[in-house]
Amino acid sequence: LRLVGGGSPCDGRVEIFQHGRWGRVLDEQWDVQEASVVCRQLQCGEAEAAYNPPKAQRGTGPVGLRGVRCAGHEANLTLCNTSLPESALEAGIAEDVGVVCRGEWRCTAPPGSRQVRLVNGRGRCAGRVESYYQGGWGSVCDDGWDLSDAAVVCRQLGCGGALEAVGSARFGEGSAQIWLESVNCSGAEAALWDCPAGSWGQHGCGHKEDAGVVCSEFMALRLENSTNCSGRLQVFYNGTWGSVCSNSMTPETVSLACKELGCGDRGSLETQRPHGRLSGTAWLDRVECGERNSSFWQCPSAPWHPQSCDDLRDETHITCKGNSELAGHQHPLRSCSCSLPSPDREKIRAVGGEKGCSGRVEVWHRGSWGTVCDDSWDMRDAEVACRQLGCGPAVSALAEAAFGEGSGPIWLEQVECRGTEPSLQDCWARPGDSGACRHKEDAAVICSDPTRGRLTVSRRVSLPIIMCIILKAVLCLFLALLAGQ
Repeated sequence: LRLVGGGSPCDGRVEIFQHGRWGRVLDEQWDVQEASVVCRQLQCGEAEAAYNPPKAQRGTGPVGLRGVRCAGHEANLTLCNTSLPESALEAGIAEDVGVVCRGEWRCTAPPGSRQVRLVNGRGRCAGRVESYYQGGWGSVCDDGWDLSDAAVVCRQLGCGGALEAVGSARFGEGSAQIWLESVNCSGAEAALWDCPAGSWGQHGCGHKEDAGVVCSEFMALRLENSTNCSGRLQVFYNGTWGSVCSNSMTPETVSLACKELGCGDRGSLETQRPHGRLSGTAWLDRVECGERNSSFWQCPSAPWHPQSCDDLRDETHITCKGNSELAGHQHPLRSCSCSLPSPDREKIRAVGGEKGCSGRVEVWHRGSWGTVCDDSWDMRDAEVACRQLGCGPAVSALAEAAFGEGSGPIWLEQVECRGTEPSLQDCWARPGDSGACRHKEDAAVICSDPTRGRLTVSRRVSLPIIMCIILKAVLCLFLALLAGQ
């Protein structure tokens, strides 16, 4: 989807790419519900206006969609109802449609319509850094990329401070232009393009070096210790997971939390909770969603505070239910970490290696074992997997089905661990049912085996080692006999 003819990528006439070509979107009842879906899909915030462009600004090409009817909560325009009967389509005069988006995801563009955004990071405040320049979005090379550079991007986007400056395409590789290289911000600049850097579009980088950031305002939801979409509701904020307090919790709030988690369209609040003092962080209280709110993140609440409540009875525990087709499909802009049933060793295994400390990584979720996609899989992720397996430190993080291809579902994709988490459950991840990965991309690990004080490797590797040991023993015996003679 794209917007053309406006002053930025966040306003203009709507066009959709289908069957190898861009097509116009025509409608006679285009309103803010459809516009809100477009703005959300384009990561441009809230819809400010839905309109029909004047005749001089109408398109002339083929028609891609006509007669779109959205409820307003859909993830993208193609999920709206486009199968209206001909009688309904002929009732009005279909014209080109346009939208104007505004809000927290829209950047203020300086002269030259330069903008910045974060993509592929499960939210507006984490992801690959991209800048809009000369009519197109392009990435930033990670040469010299550090926290000072990340701080400028986070501040520019209204995302607070910088928690992490990442490189090596940790949030996926871009596919368009690479605009900037050797960015060297002091951290005080107002915008990324105010920092010293190489000339726009001139670089010696590849997309495997795309830079990214994680900002303090990055937010996500999860159900801790979740089994079948039931558990303690937690929110990720300022680099830390914390509880959500249940004071003033409405049924609409629970329902929107379940939708955000991809666990159905309704849920219930667990009210019988034990007495006791709450330990750890509790970020949110008095979250009161209403009928007008279409997202959990739009709901009013008390200000962020690390001790929003201090009694275990006030922690929010919910059980989600409803439309099973929604399960696993997180909100495209605010998707949460994939909640595995529990961090126990029984919920993860290594297949195809020896002693359970090496092999293809598989996790137990929704009643079956599934694999992990190798996108962004690195030593930090392997370190967490090895710790959860009860093995020693990680020796290797392997990709491309190094221990063979799995046959079940792919549960996790783009796992992003810091390396200190107790389990993969506590790492950021995307649900793996998007179809972007295949089993030829299954991730694997080789951990050190603490019980033997040596590396545990696959049989394909251990057989030559055994043969070498035998030959060495024979040679030692021969030398001993020769010395005796």
